[in-house]
Amino acid sequence: MQFTDDHQAFRASVRQLVDTEINPHVDEWEDAGAFPAHDLFPKLSAVGLLGLEYEPEYGGEGADHSFTMIACEELGRINAGGIPMAINVQSNMATPSLAEYGTAEQKRQFLAPAIAGTAVAAIGVTEPDTGSDVSALRTKAKRDGDDWVITGRKLYITNGTQADWICLLTRTSDEGGFRGMSQIIVPTDSPGFSVSRKLDKLGNRSSDTAELIFDEVRVPVANTIGTEGRGFQQQMKQFEIERMSCAYAVVGQCDVALERLREYLHQRTTFGKSLASKQYVAFRVTELAAQLDLLRHHNYATCEALVAGQDITRMAAVAKLTAGRLVREVADLCMQFHGGIGYMEETWTARFFRDARLASIGGGADEVMLQVLSRLDGFPTS
Repeated sequence: MQFTDDHQAFRASVRQLVDTEINPHVDEWEDAGAFPAHDLFPKLSAVGLLGLEYEPEYGGEGADHSFTMIACEELGRINAGGIPMAINVQSNMATPSLAEYGTAEQKRQFLAPAIAGTAVAAIGVTEPDTGSDVSALRTKAKRDGDDWVITGRKLYITNGTQADWICLLTRTSDEGGFRGMSQIIVPTDSPGFSVSRKLDKLGNRSSDTAELIFDEVRVPVANTIGTEGRGFQQQMKQFEIERMSCAYAVVGQCDVALERLREYLHQRTTFGKSLASKQYVAFRVTELAAQLDLLRHHNYATCEALVAGQDITRMAAVAKLTAGRLVREVADLCMQFHGGIGYMEETWTARFFRDARLASIGGGADEVMLQVLSRLDGFPTS
């Protein structure tokens, strides 16, 4: 993939923002268990990060997907996994369906503020009893005149305590399985909506994650995104962008981690020689760097396919599966080669180890990616 001067200038601007506006505050936000999204997001908007591929009419940049890939790689260089995840929810998970299928009025009311960073968005899919099995979700919206009346719960919702609106996937008919679902925009100031609890997570602590309650929440039918009853299909397309944003970010995360690890290995002396001089150590780090190159170039190929309008279902599943496993292996090696000090919270390896584990769970677990790939390869669906 060939990058232009515009690509390189954009990468530099994102990296500078990460270095000046985010990384200096990461430790404080990790301790607080959340970062101030309403303060940070307008700064991201100022360099175009929250609406790269969206229409300029609503504040977007009108760029192609290659700029999203660069943005995610650079956000992966943030010194805590929760913050890039929350940013990706805003720009690549909660808003793509609205941008593609939404009405002009919906975009003016909800998308434009999200792009400007003045409104925080979240995506409401997962439920307490329906994790990877989206077809089993139970939250329901019943029509009452020109309104939907929504009842149910959503769990593990990133940005959940700060969100101004939710892109909610809910049942709007009694059809079972994948049928009869719709995506509906739910403002969080609607009566009946509440945050049941903020969740205490192993890692990604600077990102607020919540359980949400919908107790007969009434919103206009006009808040339905796209076609009623086609919410599952729209959400699956949105998932592809979510999965690629994860794979792109992992490249940035692993780049930084391997850079820091190499620096430490050259400085740390054992038995009179640097750890870097040990062949096994050098070979293991180099092996993972080579695997990272393979992921990086698979991501580039997927990006080019998406820009060309091709179906990336398989490529996105491969990228997500590979990224989740690779970042876990890199995190484990970084801690192992740091030894005892790597197990201490004072060392960057501890946070990285905790944060990395989510990549094989969130946005489609490894097993779901394998299910997608096996079906595409002709294996039985049962």
